[in-house]
Amino acid sequence: MRRKDREITDKQQIFDIIKKCDVCRIAFFDEKFPYLVPVNFGATLENDVFTLYFHGANAGKKMELLEKNNAVAFEMDCKHALVEGEKACDYTMKYQSVCGTGYLQKLPDEQKAQAFATIMKQYTDKDFTFPAEVLKATAVLKLTVEQITAKANQ
Repeated sequence: MRRKDREITDKQQIFDIIKKCDVCRIAFFDEKFPYLVPVNFGATLENDVFTLYFHGANAGKKMELLEKNNAVAFEMDCKHALVEGEKACDYTMKYQSVCGTGYLQKLPDEQKAQAFATIMKQYTDKDFTFPAEVLKATAVLKLTVEQITAKANQ
């Protein structure tokens, strides 16, 4: 990372940024260009390992690319604020961001409810139950993070 003064290495601080974000962008390998998709997500940090969860349809481009190559990149950001200056080069942005890579996998039906609960905890403090037919009809993905970086201009 070029701007070491903005780098965040503490895992709990990185997790705190993740909890403030509301969209995660996942980049899949495609033939000519990467395929990037914004998704809702949930996250955990257990034993210093970050895990991200997503849900979606059981079919479509995302699932086709996942079947070909489960190595993905991700990015999320938050806390945006323009800081004005006298000259154009004096302007800057306040932000917090997290980027990383990892391996994505489809979860079996018996693990989907817990992943759904994690996703819902990203956006609300409520507890939910998930009907079996919804769990069966929905793809739930687990991204095990291999590499992560974070930075902020606060």
